[in-house]
Amino acid sequence: MTEDDPTDEIADIEDRIERLAEIAERCRKYILASKIAIGSGAVLLLATILGLFGFGQTAAIGSIALVLGGIVSLGSNISTLRQTDDAIGAAEARRSALIGSIDLRVVADTPMKLV
Repeated sequence: MTEDDPTDEIADIEDRIERLAEIAERCRKYILASKIAIGSGAVLLLATILGLFGFGQTAAIGSIALVLGGIVSLGSNISTLRQTDDAIGAAEARRSALIGSIDLRVVADTPMKLV
């Protein structure tokens, strides 16, 4: 292979895309967990305010902390997911440009082997 051969760089880019895809999937899982935390914290806070189950002040403070922690986690992971998606898009565009720069041959153009 020559120095100008972009196949090594394409392979590196594909590895990077795979790593970024794993990060994006992890962010999606944290986003779901954050939404669940916000919802369950809100339900617990409402139950505490209405006095449905006799929860005390500790449950109210815990539910507020759960809602706030969920909001912070949600915002952070949404931001990270957007940045990761942008990085994936840029890497895929670079990979496409490198693939486009390769002088590929159509298989039909190769000479047929005798059987």
